[in-house]
Amino acid sequence: MPGRHTYRTNAIVLDRTKLGEQDLILTLLASDGSEVRAVAKGARKPGGRLAARTDLFSEVDLLIAAGRSLDVVSEASLVNAHVGIRGDLDRVSAACATCEVARLTCFDGTGDPFLYPILSRALRACEEASDRSHLDLAVAAYAFKVLAHGGWRPELDQCIACGDAAPTFFSVGAGGMLCESCAREVEGAERVSPSLTLWLRALLLSTFDQLMAAEIDADTALALAGVAHSWATTHLDARLRAFEFMLAS
Repeated sequence: MPGRHTYRTNAIVLDRTKLGEQDLILTLLASDGSEVRAVAKGARKPGGRLAARTDLFSEVDLLIAAGRSLDVVSEASLVNAHVGIRGDLDRVSAACATCEVARLTCFDGTGDPFLYPILSRALRACEEASDRSHLDLAVAAYAFKVLAHGGWRPELDQCIACGDAAPTFFSVGAGGMLCESCAREVEGAERVSPSLTLWLRALLLSTFDQLMAAEIDADTALALAGVAHSWATTHLDARLRAFEFMLAS
């Protein structure tokens, strides 16, 4: 959004960093899919004009003044506070893990119209999830969908090394499924059940509505979240602390 003194955008609050005694630096996913970092002055002051409008996970309508190093939030109004997430540790943990992946897949000055609506939908899934298993499913689906969109789509239909049509192993490092013969040559390849393989495909191909309505057991959902974490950590080349916390809690 260069060359504009002020600009308006919807945005999702991905992260907040303290600045001085009363201010925050917000990391935002703008509606065009780009990352924006902006100062929210007085956002830490109780009762401040921006205090209740810059919470994590909130979707907000912002008027932002462009600055030399950091932009400054001039006005903010809530679009969706995702109140169903708040006050529930499991939902907050899932939303934090989701926003952590979002933060690593959006970039300053580079828009991508895919990113905003899918994050908004994933946060709604964190509100709608009927239990912990569906929270794990929501985060796993978001991570795989966003990374696949960015070019890191796992090969799930055949052995990625030889093309065998009935692979039974999965390797994050190799990029997907492997047959038993090829898996012997790949360190860290793990045998996966036909059921888990079907679920991995579902994470990519099913909508959030379909996934939130699906029946899934806790062990399978946790396994999917674990694979998604390994996939994201490896291909984003980053430690995902919020994702780790979600898996451990």
